[in-house]
Amino acid sequence: MTIRNRKPLIALIVAAGSVFALPAMAQSSAQQSAAQAQNQAAQAQQAAAQAGQAADSAAGAAAQASQQANGGGGQTWASVDTDGNGTISKPEAQVNAGLAQVFDQADSNKDGELSADEYKAYVAAQQGKAASGSGAQPGN
Repeated sequence: MTIRNRKPLIALIVAAGSVFALPAMAQSSAQQSAAQAQNQAAQAQQAAAQAGQAADSAAGAAAQASQQANGGGGQTWASVDTDGNGTISKPEAQVNAGLAQVFDQADSNKDGELSADEYKAYVAAQQGKAASGSGAQPGN
């Protein structure tokens, strides 16, 4: 073979090699694109889950703030009675600002423990005062 014949032959081999390599590169590129798309989808799902958790957390905080603003915080007798003895002591009453303020007035037998009956009687008496006070004449 002469040098003149070798150059076209080498060019033909290089051209054929690139033609055969092109589909392999295209396939590899498609696989990489698919993997990137999967990663992006997973990241989007994670972001959506985190946004959902943040929304749930915000809703919970808003509900708690609303309960506290409405006075009493939606507490039950059992949730305030931490020792479970059926009565609320002065230290237990401190978790509820409204109850702590009226504890001494509501504790009718002054034993330092507020029973459910004592508290109900106190509330009824206060409601009775409010009802009778609403009809009072100004200046009295």
